[in-house]
Amino acid sequence: MTRKQLTLFLDEIESEPIEWIRRTYNPIQYDLIKSHITLCREDEIEDLTHILINLEEIDIQQFELKTEGVKRFSNGKGVFIPVLDEEHNFRELRRLILKHAEYPPREHKAHVTIMHPRNSTCNDDIFSEIVKVKIPKILSIKKISLIEQEIGKEWRILSEFSLKKKEI
Repeated sequence: MTRKQLTLFLDEIESEPIEWIRRTYNPIQYDLIKSHITLCREDEIEDLTHILINLEEIDIQQFELKTEGVKRFSNGKGVFIPVLDEEHNFRELRRLILKHAEYPPREHKAHVTIMHPRNSTCNDDIFSEIVKVKIPKILSIKKISLIEQEIGKEWRILSEFSLKKKEI
């Protein structure tokens, strides 16, 4: 069985401290996929033909999202980085991708999962180390990736869609 998602992979340089945390405290997830923000989950892109047409027609510039430190979730077992969508670029991107979808887009807040409780467990000692790491305050969003995973295996990129370069 395979799953497909649309994701926003983080810039390699911006993600270095995040990847260090993931490699150190969540090596299973680190081996499966790079740091990212999930844009659309598999159930939202079931009509992939229509979604791909929407992706080809997207007319959005590259944008930035601000981060809000690190927080715990799932009874403290998981850790994530909340991301602010102050300009509503993330929401607009989802709206354009999912336009004419069978179901209206659900509310989905941008975030980067650092420790997923499915394959790691945070504790107070680990969290105290994580909060010392300098997380980037800004994440640059430049492209959308359509990715696929055979359950339990590494995610692979099927195709990528670049956002327009910012006009200066």
